[in-house]
Amino acid sequence: MSNPDSFIDEVNEELKRDRLFALMRRYGWIVIVAVIGIVGFAAWNEWSKSQAEARAQALGDSVVAALETPAPAERRSLLEALASTQSGSNASERAAVLNLLLAADAMERGETDAALPALQRVADDSALPQSYRQLAALKRTILGGDQIPRDEREATLTGLAAPGQVFRPLALEQLALLELEAGNRASARAQLEALLSEPDLTADLRRRVTQLIVVLGGEVESDLG
Repeated sequence: MSNPDSFIDEVNEELKRDRLFALMRRYGWIVIVAVIGIVGFAAWNEWSKSQAEARAQALGDSVVAALETPAPAERRSLLEALASTQSGSNASERAAVLNLLLAADAMERGETDAALPALQRVADDSALPQSYRQLAALKRTILGGDQIPRDEREATLTGLAAPGQVFRPLALEQLALLELEAGNRASARAQLEALLSEPDLTADLRRRVTQLIVVLGGEVESDLG
């Protein structure tokens, strides 16, 4: 005689299988779509990465080729073309780096007229992080010298010298040099002396400021600490 419990278990198992098959027939397509989506996304992600790497490699090769071009005018033209044709994500950052390279290359050859526009493009690009723009503005002001109107230089440096700005100490130094350029020795010395009390001065900047104060007839106490 058969065991009633065993029979009930077999019936329950059969019902479970029937229910499972019914669910699969009803919702199985969702599982299939989900699997296809996951696999497709993974494949697209890998393809995107490989494309990005290929673009970065191609850009790097182009930059190296441009920098190795012996003719200065052609080298500048190639770098300008690369900077102006950047597109897609992080295009502004790539263009900024190219313009900074262009400016550095021009400065190395003493071609201020070529460096200043490249630095201006970086300083004016509102899509860039503030640090990029401020660095370019500071370098342009220092490099341009009297080629840039004094009022414009002063306005730029005053903004860079605001409390909390990354390049505040360097901008304060340049503001003091502007006073010296105008013949205001006492004002320049006072600004340089105030600069020594700024936190986080680099050793090189402190040395430059100290030497200038002495040249202007001031005295600086030796830091024995």
